[in-house]
Amino acid sequence: MLITFKTRAYANITMFGEIGLKMLEMMKFGTAVPGAITAEDVPQALTNLQQGLAELPEQPEEVADEDDDQPATSLHTRALPLLELLKAAAVDDSIVRWE
Repeated sequence: MLITFKTRAYANITMFGEIGLKMLEMMKFGTAVPGAITAEDVPQALTNLQQGLAELPEQPEEVADEDDDQPATSLHTRALPLLELLKAAAVDDSIVRWE
């Protein structure tokens, strides 16, 4: 499953479902897919996500497949595009939706 975050103020961001759901949990505006956040709630979602990330150790995720030669990536790094999307939506006073 993939989750795509959308707003008119920024390019679409697509994440693997498990990662996208973790981001939604940290934003604290529901984990239903599809879903949306009103423009007035975007700044709070951004703050919630930033606080949620601050509480996590900045360590890469464990690699599930030993044959995979891709480097491990921390949740902090995976969140960067979504953080930028939320910042752009807050400045533009735009809704954020995901599907």
